[in-house]
Amino acid sequence: MKTQVVIIGGGPSGLLLSQLLHLAGVDSIVLERKSRAYVLSRIRAGVLEQGTCDLVRSAKAGARMDRDGKVHSGFAMAYNDQIVRIDLEGLTGGKTVLIYGQTELTQDLYEARDKLNGMMFHEVDDVEINRLTGDSPFVTFLHNGEMHRIDCDYVAGCDGFHGISRQAVPANVRTEYEKVYPFSWIGVLSKTRPVDEEIIYSRSSRGFALCSMRSETLSRHYLQCPATDTPEEWSDDRFWNELTRRLPRSVSEQLETGPSLQKSVTPLRAFISEPMQYGRLFLAGDAAHIVPPTGAKGLNLAASDIYYLSNALIEFYKSGSNTGLETYSQKALARVWNASRFSGFMTRMLHNFVGGDSFDVRWEDSLLEYLSRSKAQQTVIAENYVGMPY
Repeated sequence: MKTQVVIIGGGPSGLLLSQLLHLAGVDSIVLERKSRAYVLSRIRAGVLEQGTCDLVRSAKAGARMDRDGKVHSGFAMAYNDQIVRIDLEGLTGGKTVLIYGQTELTQDLYEARDKLNGMMFHEVDDVEINRLTGDSPFVTFLHNGEMHRIDCDYVAGCDGFHGISRQAVPANVRTEYEKVYPFSWIGVLSKTRPVDEEIIYSRSSRGFALCSMRSETLSRHYLQCPATDTPEEWSDDRFWNELTRRLPRSVSEQLETGPSLQKSVTPLRAFISEPMQYGRLFLAGDAAHIVPPTGAKGLNLAASDIYYLSNALIEFYKSGSNTGLETYSQKALARVWNASRFSGFMTRMLHNFVGGDSFDVRWEDSLLEYLSRSKAQQTVIAENYVGMPY
């Protein structure tokens, strides 16, 4: 087989890149290790920046997103029974975010690729990337018991933190930065009415809590928990009781509880690998970086990577210019580090840290107290939350 771009990873990043390239007349083949059903079973964040939404629309996959997604013009930050609303729209000159589940977005992208007969292989094994520093790279993989080879011009690694793409960059070439937080999030999806029309981030003496939603009848809640905890240790009763204790009384009184539909533990870490390109390989999304979910940046960072990469590849095939490809890593990493800074700040301000002393507690309190009276600080948070420009 032969194509122009092999895309390793069939999640939203890989699908979005494939769709954008296809619409511009650039051929690609997507390779995914898991089944389509498995990819669609993964529940992830659902806060989309305006830039992400615009990119999905340009990929002709945004009709359902625009119909069913919920525009949020602000969110709340709570502490010590106080609530501060961050007016995203007012503080950023009209920018908002859209609440739309990643699973739904992935389904939309799959359907968009199906309409164009996009070429995808699921449940592939033994993927190997070859000749990355030459003019004729190729990828081999096992599918249905047979080995296949795809000759290509470029390879896009969109296969996540545990994928093979980043490992194809020699260890003496890449530099990895990592911060592992001493806690996790226990998350529950439930068929319950959201506690509020907007997302609520809450800090208490018992730890962090987050009240979010997937729809008018589906809620998504998170609690800070020890890094060693498992979902089995958190019964529904224990979760709801603890969530109630971490929310301001005015919020907890409105909380609707019910059986969990899904329960999972998410470790918190920050990870960035530099550079994001090596020879004919370009990394995107979780293959190159992970940020704590507190800033709602994971999927949005992946989308900005795809924005830079798709434009660079399209520019090359239309004009022969390598400028976009040569500067891809620099452009993408500038936005990655900015988002990592913001996510780290939100995480530090809203969580209780193991081993923290009374000084740390008061320092964190002072941040939130300052936030409550400072329009400038609220503006900084709002600008970062809606997403910095590409």
